[in-house]
Amino acid sequence: MTIIYPAIDLKDGNCVRLHKGVMDSETIYNDSPASQALDFAKAGFSWIHIVDLNGAIEGKPVNKDAVQSILDTVDLPLQLGGGIRDLKQIETWLNAGVSRVILGTVAVKNPALMIEACEAFPDQIILGLDAYGSDVATEGWVEKSGRSTLDMIHQYEDCGLAGIIYTDINRDGTGEGLNMDATIELAQNTSVPVIASGGVGSIEDVRAVKNAAKQGVDGMIIGKALYDGRISPADALKEAV
Repeated sequence: MTIIYPAIDLKDGNCVRLHKGVMDSETIYNDSPASQALDFAKAGFSWIHIVDLNGAIEGKPVNKDAVQSILDTVDLPLQLGGGIRDLKQIETWLNAGVSRVILGTVAVKNPALMIEACEAFPDQIILGLDAYGSDVATEGWVEKSGRSTLDMIHQYEDCGLAGIIYTDINRDGTGEGLNMDATIELAQNTSVPVIASGGVGSIEDVRAVKNAAKQGVDGMIIGKALYDGRISPADALKEAV
C-alpha cells in the first residue's frame, strides 16, 4: 500500500501552498492549521506532512504554535521539516510528539550533525532532498548546493534513515505531475524508502507511485491537488490500496 502524506505548509501561522517554492506566491487555504489537520484525519489519512516555510528561510522554527496546535488536535503521526538545524530542536519536537523530523539543509551543510541525529534518533530522521532536477537546494530552496541527489543518498545510505523525500522544486505547486523518472532512479540507488513529492496533479500520479512500489517508492506527498479538489481524499486513498 502506498502511504499518502497530505501536506500542511505553514507560513505566518496559516496553511498555504506555494508555486515552485516562491515565498510571495502563497495561496492561503486555511487560517487554522489544526482544523486542516483534523479534516485530513477525518478523511482517513494515516500520516500528516508539515513544513514550517518561514522556519526553512530563517533557519529556526517559526510556526511552533501552529505545529503544537496540530499535535494537540489530531492523533496521527506527523513528519515535520523546516528550520530544524540542531539536535536540541530535533529532540524537542520528537518529545513534543512529532514522529519524524525532516532534515535537508543540515544534511548538506553539516554532515556530522546529520549522522549524529540519525544515530541518536534511529528511524526518526528523514533526508529531505529538495532539488532543481538533481541539484539539491538548501535554506528554503533559496540556495543551490552543487550537490547531486545521488551523492546525498550515497552519503547517508547506512546511517539509519527512516526515509528520503525527493521533491522536484520546478514542479512543486504546479500540478504538472510528479518527476517519476528521477524519483525511481533515486529509489533504485538506495535501500531506504523514497517518498515522491512535487507536482501532483491527478489520480494518475497516485497510480504511478503505487506502480513504483516494487522499485522502492514507498509513498507520496499531496498538497495543492487536495486543496483545490483535483484529487479527493477518498479517491486518493482508494487508489493507494
